[in-house]
Order: sequence, then C-alpha cells, then structure tokens
Amino acid sequence: MQLQTVFLILFAAILALGLVIFQYYYKSKSKGTLYIALSFLRFVALFCVFLLLINPKITKEQYSLEKANLIILADNTSSIGQANGVNQLVNAKKLIEENTNIAEKFDISEYVFGTELNSLDSLSFSEKATNIGRALSSLNEIFAGSNTAILMLTDGNQTLGEDYEFSGGRQKFPIYPMVVGDTTSYQDIRIDQVNTNKYAFLKNKYPMEIFVSYQGNNTVSTTLTITETGQNLYREQILLSETENSQIINTVLNASTVGIKNIKISLSPLENERNITNNSRQIGIEVIDEKTNIALVSNMLHPDLGALKKAIESNEQRSVSIIKPSLSPNELEQFDLFIIYQPDTSFEKVYSYIESKGANIFTITGPKTDWTFLNKVQNSFQKNSYDQKEEVTPILNAGFTHFDISDLVVSEFPPVETTLGELLITASYENMLSQRIKGVDLNEPLFTVLETNLRREAILLGENIWKWRVQSYREDQEFKKFDDFISKVILFLANSKPRSRLTLEYENIYQGFNKATIKATYFDETFVFDNNATLNLILSGIENNTSRQIPMLLKNGYYEADISTLPSGDYSFTASVKDENLTKTGKFTILDYDLEKQLLSSNYKKLDRLAKSTNATLYFPSQASKFIEDIIKDDRFVPIQKSNQNVVSLIDFKILLGIIVAALTAEWFIRKYNGLI
Repeated sequence: MQLQTVFLILFAAILALGLVIFQYYYKSKSKGTLYIALSFLRFVALFCVFLLLINPKITKEQYSLEKANLIILADNTSSIGQANGVNQLVNAKKLIEENTNIAEKFDISEYVFGTELNSLDSLSFSEKATNIGRALSSLNEIFAGSNTAILMLTDGNQTLGEDYEFSGGRQKFPIYPMVVGDTTSYQDIRIDQVNTNKYAFLKNKYPMEIFVSYQGNNTVSTTLTITETGQNLYREQILLSETENSQIINTVLNASTVGIKNIKISLSPLENERNITNNSRQIGIEVIDEKTNIALVSNMLHPDLGALKKAIESNEQRSVSIIKPSLSPNELEQFDLFIIYQPDTSFEKVYSYIESKGANIFTITGPKTDWTFLNKVQNSFQKNSYDQKEEVTPILNAGFTHFDISDLVVSEFPPVETTLGELLITASYENMLSQRIKGVDLNEPLFTVLETNLRREAILLGENIWKWRVQSYREDQEFKKFDDFISKVILFLANSKPRSRLTLEYENIYQGFNKATIKATYFDETFVFDNNATLNLILSGIENNTSRQIPMLLKNGYYEADISTLPSGDYSFTASVKDENLTKTGKFTILDYDLEKQLLSSNYKKLDRLAKSTNATLYFPSQASKFIEDIIKDDRFVPIQKSNQNVVSLIDFKILLGIIVAALTAEWFIRKYNGLI
C-alpha cells in the first residue's frame, strides 16, 4: 500500500476520533459504558464518511512479456505440387513449428494463401491462382503496429493481382521468403496473355492480341495457330531468341455465326520442351446479332457523361453516343434508349420524338435542370423546385425488387448535388436509393424506377454521379460494382418484356481459374422477394456426361449456386422453384485453363529482391535450420517487457454506506432507549 494512501486513512481516523472526543467529552452527559458505545458508533459513522470523501486508492503495477509475431505463410496452390515442392514446404514448416527456441521467442501464427488469405487449417495445394500481393497486404492490416516477421513458403510465381515485388516498399514487416520447388531454368515457350472482346457481332470482325514469350539461350522457331472446333482461323511462324524473347501478335477474325465460340490458341512445342501446358490457351467469345444503341442527350459538358458512357459500354453489347438535343427525328431513329441529362427548353424536340415512339427513358436532373420545362413536357413526375442547391447522400433500399442490387455498397459514396423541392411521382415506382441531407433521412427518392404498361423509366435526382464511380474504384481497385449497377439499370430499361418472377444472372463463359456462380432472384405473386423458397439447379454436360443437382443457397437478397467444381466443358441447366410451375433454362461454358500449370520453375530471383527490399534474407528449404538460427539472434525480435498500472479503489461505496446507516441507526435506538433524545 502506498504511503500517501496510508496517510489519508490515518488522517480520516484521527479526524473522526477528534470530532467524537470533542462531542462526547465536552458536550455529552452520558458516561461510562454507554459513553464508550455511543462514541464508538459515532466514530465508525464519521470515519466511513471521511473515507467516502477521501476515497483512497492504491496502484497495482502488472508486468507482462510481449513476444514478437512470427507468421508462417504457406502457398496452397497447385503449382507447389507441379514443382515438386510439397515435401519441401511441409518438412520446412514442421521443423520451424517444432523448434522450442522459436516457440519461446515468438508467438507463431499460420496462414495459407491462394487467391485469398486464410488461416491455416490444412494444406490441400488445390487453389488455382496465386495472389501473393493480396496475402501480404492483408497481413499488413491484421498485424499493424506489432513487431512481426513473415516467413513465406512459396515458389514465387504469382498469377493474379498486384505484382508483389513492386509492393515490397509498402511492406511493414521483414519478409523472409523460403523458396520451394524446382529452381532449375528450362527452355520454355509460352502464351502469356490473350486480349480480345467477350462479345462480337454477327458478320463483323473482332480483334485479338496474343503475347508470346520465350525462356532459353538459343534461337527457336514455333508456329502460332488459332482454331475453332478444329477449323484453322489463323497461322503464323514466329522466331524468338535470348535477346528478342517476346512478341505481340495482332490479328482480326470473322464472326460468321451466332453463339458461343471456343477458340484455341496454340504454339507448336520446342524440341525437348518440358512444360507444354502453357503452349496453348483457350478463350470464349459470344457472337450476338443485336446491339443496344443508347443516346446520351446533353447540352453541356460534364464528367457524369464520361462516367456513364464508360460504365454502360463496359458491356460490349451496348453502344453510347453523346449527342446534342438539336438532332432531327431521322437522326434519332438509330437509338433504342435515351438518357436525358439535365434537360432545358432545347430538349423539346427530343421529348416529342420519345413520346411519339414510346421509347424508354433515363432522366438525370440537377441544379442546371429547367424544372418548369420538365414539368410541362412529361407527366410521369413533377417537382416544385426551390432553386436551392443541396448536397444529398444516398441510402440503399435493401428491399428493392426489380433487379438485384445486393452487391452495391453506397455507405461511402460522396454526395450528389440537387435542388430542394417537393417531388410528386404519378406512375408506379420503386426507390433504389433515397435521400439523406446532413444526416437526416428524408424518405424522398434519389434514384428510382417507374414502370407502366407503356414504358419503363428511371430517374436520378442529382449530378456528380462520376464521384460514385471513382469511390467504387477506391474501394475495390476496379469500377466493376458501379458499372454492373448502371448496366442493370440499362438492362431494365432496354428490356420491354413482361416482368418475370424468376430471373437468372450468369456468365455465358467462365474461365477455369475464376469462381463460377449462377444467381437467381425469385418473387411471389405480389412481386415481393421470397426468402423461403426452395430453388434447385439441374446441370448436364453437353459432351462430358456430367450431371448434377445443386441447391441454390439464400444469400443477401438472392439465391446462388456455386459451379466452380465442375470440370471444363459445355453445360445446359434448368433452374426451378419447388411447388411452383416456374423454370428457367440456359447454357454456359467452363474453359479448361489452369494458371498454376503455366510455370514449373520457382522464381527465386524475384523473391530475393522482395526480401532485400524489406531488410530480410532469402532461404531455401535446406537452410531451414539456418533461418531458425538467424531469426533467434536477430535483435529486432527480442521480447519486450511491458508494465500496466491499475488504479484500484480501497473502499466499496455500498458497504460503507451500509455501515454508516447501521451505525447511525444503532446510535439513535440506544439514545432513544436511554432517554437521551
């Protein structure tokens, strides 16, 4: 107990005793035993009161030893098995885990990675893509602010994501790569990448760009061949050498028939070439015979126009033309859908044409919108605008039913600019996004869709939607979520067919290394999403005799079936709802392509550069004992003793209050009994 605390307690006792002596010795008429009893009770009461006022405390100091973290990060992809690195990785990991000196000095955490970072449960070496950069970035976030070292057991071959070598400067911890697999370099020729469109249009040509590279010391010749179902489409002879070890081949192919086309690009193998898996690449292209032409009508220049054009044209089945409202009706005939951006009186001819044709329309308003004109020229909605600018943030309607928007996250979206006023929508509508101004939810539409027997419409009541696209990129390093959202709005507007209670969302072509899913949305007869339905997917291989029935699992506002485990090939499927006469059919193709089979040799040089950039050292599995010795001696990872001070009150307020009440009550009864009151 601290000296100051003892002094305070003694002071309280002396003060209480002094008051009692003064009161009873000089003022009290009672003597003897009664005097002593009353004095004692009064002393207890006063002493407890003074203790409550002083509230003495003691400080407890606790010491703890904080170890550094050692993260064992294991590559769980199929390339480890291809490079004969399984035994090397497992043995090195086991040696380090069982070392007592390591256990005494470090807190050990174990993770595995493929496309994502996961805690180590078991090693399967079955993942189909390697994203080293994402794994290291995730560990930086998890162990931020701690004393940590990373031991990374990998072959160093990354097939997905940001190049980990260039992110080495941002790493917060030293990274010790331990290279597993075959480090021998072999003569190899490969196709690194194929760039082409996902869609082509009937009787048009589509471009293809092929990247070919060579590893070796000699000058070699190979033949590049492009085929479709065995029919040759293109052939070229290629010469490569140690100095000129890469080429880019550009060609244009014809889209002659409608449907999904499986195209194979292959290189003839070199003599004694060990790895011929990377000599070929298979891609899929869908040839379609229609395209949606969209007019983006604006009388001003604004970043929103470019953002909308980019987002819509991310789907190659759609084409956007930014036009002035002064075009003639004959020139407007080429368009299937109209996006009207902040209309004013110059849009009168455009609205007349839209009304006569009954075309679907997407209206975007903002501070520069002429609401007097807009209220007069159409009758779907009216607004009594106050011409007062205001910034509005969006709120997502999770119960939106017209199409799936569950992937959209708007909580971090910046505000758009609109004008205040009362809005009246005269047609049947449903909000996707509503308005929030300065933290207050207005329950007013911000982004809504309208549907009547004659047409479909969408309304966005704000400008600067381009900021949403930028925020989408900031969060995901890609524009996909925003572009997909806008694409769904355009698909809703472009499709004039009656609304279906069961809708499907899937790709026609899946790459073999990507996660493949089929999504479904099911509504009851009132078109309210039904989360109690049972949906099943029946799959059958067109050529490989595969047959499966997969239940579709309920997610956040939709149902989903995972088809990633299917072998490559062409498939047809039927989605059905139990106890309902509702079915949907479709076809898709899973391409045969394994990124992890493209490289057999370990990339130890790149891993060595990563180690040096993080002030660490590269090791091989045979040097596992050397790694243990070095890291134990490293002064950067010495355990740190930390102290923690806890200030604890010596008294319990409830107990002291109880003692005070009991002492004063007893004193009162004694005095009353003895006639002193």
